[in-house]
Amino acid sequence: MSDTESRAPDFIRTIVAEELAQGKWSGKVITRFPPEPNGYLHIGHAKALCVDFGLPLEFGGRCNLRFDDTNPTKEETEYVDAIMEDIRWLGFEWGQHLYFASDYFEQLYQWAVRLIKDGKAYVDDLTAGETREHRGTLTEAGRESPYRNRSVEENLDLFARMRAGQFADGTKTLRAKIDMASPNINLRDPVMYRIRHASHHRTGDKWCIYPMYDWAHGQSDSIEGVTHSLCSMEYEDHRPLYDWFVEQLGIHHPRQIEFARLNVTYTMMSKRKLLQLVNDGVVAGWDDPRMPTLCGLRRRGYTPEAIRDFTDRVGVGKTYNLIQIELLEHCLREDLNKRAPRVMAVLHPLKVVIENYPQGEDKVEELDAVNNPEDAARGTRKVPFARELWIEQADFMENPPKKYFRLAPGAEVRLRWAYIIKCTGVVKNERGEIVEVRCTYDPATLGANPTDRKIKGTIHWVSAQHARPAEIRLYDHLFVSPKPDEVEDWKSQINPNSLERLANCYVEPSLADAAPGNRYQFERTGYFCVDPDTKPGQLVFNRTVSLRDTWGKIEKAEQG
Repeated sequence: MSDTESRAPDFIRTIVAEELAQGKWSGKVITRFPPEPNGYLHIGHAKALCVDFGLPLEFGGRCNLRFDDTNPTKEETEYVDAIMEDIRWLGFEWGQHLYFASDYFEQLYQWAVRLIKDGKAYVDDLTAGETREHRGTLTEAGRESPYRNRSVEENLDLFARMRAGQFADGTKTLRAKIDMASPNINLRDPVMYRIRHASHHRTGDKWCIYPMYDWAHGQSDSIEGVTHSLCSMEYEDHRPLYDWFVEQLGIHHPRQIEFARLNVTYTMMSKRKLLQLVNDGVVAGWDDPRMPTLCGLRRRGYTPEAIRDFTDRVGVGKTYNLIQIELLEHCLREDLNKRAPRVMAVLHPLKVVIENYPQGEDKVEELDAVNNPEDAARGTRKVPFARELWIEQADFMENPPKKYFRLAPGAEVRLRWAYIIKCTGVVKNERGEIVEVRCTYDPATLGANPTDRKIKGTIHWVSAQHARPAEIRLYDHLFVSPKPDEVEDWKSQINPNSLERLANCYVEPSLADAAPGNRYQFERTGYFCVDPDTKPGQLVFNRTVSLRDTWGKIEKAEQG
């Protein structure tokens, strides 16, 4: 089920609907999606995107795209561009409402000055380590910094000199003066600014002090008129600080609402660890099809519709849950089943020679094949049929077991969209390996299977004369454990067999000009996508997902 209108509203939509009914927010709903440009978006972000952008669409509002670019040492324009591309690919737009936290650096600075003047912020000389030591624990109150009671005049002077670049990195911070005995550690005089002599991807060297996320985030929301600041549950304990800042400044106060983040088996959502995989060469890049990044999923052949359907099915709640990747794959299969054209491809080729078929390169038939049985409007295509064919090695056995309904000596099988053939013998090489299967065909069996012929097996094939060579890349989970993040040595969970390259494959000639990004169902094999590595005369396909859908079995087992 992908029709979100048929679902009961989640708790966030219920809250928003009730507030609007009460006349709050002047009838407006404004959210924001606030990525840090320090990496690529992943499947976990897809849920946040669908919530942040989807909610206001239902209430006639809008979602701002704002980059929280407050850490110049980890942020790059490359990430900004990639994030915008991924959001658009997923089907969302922000129109004119593209913002950056760096747009507000001057305003944030002036507000910090106001808090200093009000005696609610001070410049601290403690090092990062000393600050952590003074913060205390969950059961013990923190200790006040010896610099906490500097005069307003001294704090204003020091803060101005921090901005002017007169102090080295790590020597001073600006901290809010709240309550070092608060049971909420986030309220124990949190750092608002740190010194960082680093060039920013947008502001260059204009600034050498940069706001912390907790200071910049809420105030940026306020500047943009955001009504609902939607974020993941780890920010629930930060909400009192979010509220404290906007209340002390007396500015527009958005409402922060938290929901559970998306976690999927056999993946990890840490951008730091994903970057490590890239830097260590474990994967070929952020868009490696084994990565859980949106660009990696796109390269593998995932559709935005399938991902949005997946997030709809997962739903929005507050409780931590781990979603099985089989559900994501199930959503993908359902979508591709409707949209992907069917074609024939042979991944492990074995030659078949039809002995009673006319010889000669010009002896070719053009047979009709259905493009997609789920959509009659997609019509048919022509596939060439000739004397020599390629079939899958697994579709022939010299000594088959019982109930083996594929090709074997003396056995008959139907070729998809073509004739019934019968094996008459094999050709072996000097090592005793079968390199060729000899068959005859019945020219009267083209089309529907006659009632007097009991043929149980149907196999796919391609004409050896007309097929196009291709490289096929078979992908598996990047990790062998469903919960790699829970293993201390998470790198030990990397799957050494997550990629298998098949170099000597053949696809039907209709794919000769297949463009990167095109998706197909290889009949009886799986769904595949043309990889960007494809060049003229050099086809490369990624397996997106197999045909076998295990989600139904999992769902049945979970239901008892």
